[in-house]
Amino acid sequence: MSWAALRWVLLMFVVAPGMEAPLVAHLNQPVKPIKAWVGNSSWYGPGFNGRKTANGERFDSEALTAAHPNLPFGSMVRVVNTRTGKFEVVRINDRGPYQEGREIDVSYRVARKIGLIHSGVSQVRLELMALPEKH
Repeated sequence: MSWAALRWVLLMFVVAPGMEAPLVAHLNQPVKPIKAWVGNSSWYGPGFNGRKTANGERFDSEALTAAHPNLPFGSMVRVVNTRTGKFEVVRINDRGPYQEGREIDVSYRVARKIGLIHSGVSQVRLELMALPEKH
């Protein structure tokens, strides 16, 4: 029994501290966007739930999605409210907005998170983070 205890002591206080920790990925610098620009954003929500989006999915106002007139479906875009500094990353799955002067329509959940609900339309910085992989 004493040999087992001695092995544990050796393991805990002699061997373990000398072992290297496993590699862990840490972001030293923020991920740089492919492209960034400023435009106006609006939102659409519960009234559209269940309707088909332009890529064929069913719209969910609580999903992290958005509509853009020409970015490829599946593109990942960071939407930053320039007034509040709050942001969210969305996946493009629909087309729009169809209102002049608007660059992107975000889901209700995104609008709530970045502070667009009450203003309805706000200036945002759009940062294209990733394009969909080609198959």
